[in-house]
Amino acid sequence: MSESATKPRPQFRNLGVSDLMSYRLPPAAKASFLHRISGALLLLALPLVIVPLFGQSVHSPETFAAMKAWVATPLCKIVLLVLMWGYFHHFCAGIRFLTLDLHWGTARVPSKRTGTPVRVAPQRSGAVVIGIALGLTVVFGLKLFGVW
Repeated sequence: MSESATKPRPQFRNLGVSDLMSYRLPPAAKASFLHRISGALLLLALPLVIVPLFGQSVHSPETFAAMKAWVATPLCKIVLLVLMWGYFHHFCAGIRFLTLDLHWGTARVPSKRTGTPVRVAPQRSGAVVIGIALGLTVVFGLKLFGVW
């Protein structure tokens, strides 16, 4: 009997950081990596912002009054608003990535009426994320600027 020639099975190995640049990743994978990196940076930056402010505010009544006056300036409020938008956007985009990992909203379901594929959910989910993040930022910004 002749033996059939078989190809060796491909071997999958752990990748190093330098190996990642040689692979052509789809845009969704690149966005996922950037989202994870930005999440780590936001997580590491949060204590650097919160701890000094909290430490100054509980040090004495005078430093609390100084901190309260500093936070009441328009420039500080704008900086806080931008930081809030960053955190809200990252939170909403994270929920979007979780739904994409579960394959929700990724199928191109044929439409019954027109016969063309409906591609609404995958393309508009980014716009929904931006809209929700901006809506949350507006609500918290109105509270921050004393409208409510």
